[in-house]
Amino acid sequence: MPRIFLLLILTSIMLTVACNSKHEVQVAPVEVKPIHITIDVNIKVDRALNDFFGDLDAAAETNSAVKPTPDTATK
Repeated sequence: MPRIFLLLILTSIMLTVACNSKHEVQVAPVEVKPIHITIDVNIKVDRALNDFFGDLDAAAETNSAVKPTPDTATK
């Protein structure tokens, strides 16, 4: 019985020592830099120009469809 008791005490001491570890982690400060973002607004300008010149483009398409081509005009 004393051997078992001594074995249990030694085992518990070895487990306690084995599980007792110390770790140090050094964390460098994180540097956050500002971000510069450039956004083009060409889509809005393109849509506005399409709305403004839309009737001129439509009129040009109908006029070009009505005009005969030079090949058919000479025949």
